[in-house]
Amino acid sequence: MNLGLTFLIWMVLFVLCWPLALLALVLFPIIWLLALPFRLVGMTVEALFALLKSILLLPARLLGWKPAC
Repeated sequence: MNLGLTFLIWMVLFVLCWPLALLALVLFPIIWLLALPFRLVGMTVEALFALLKSILLLPARLLGWKPAC
């Protein structure tokens, strides 16, 4: 490819992609805020399962069983 054609392709890419980059920059914090409740629910469910696991395995731990980790 010659230098002029390469430069022209880079300019077309710049003209087409900067709005997408700007849109992504603006939308990222909004999407992060919308996803935050789902992340909190996920952490809560994970903690609940860890609690249930510890409660269910308590008799075995009292008898001397240790997890392999």
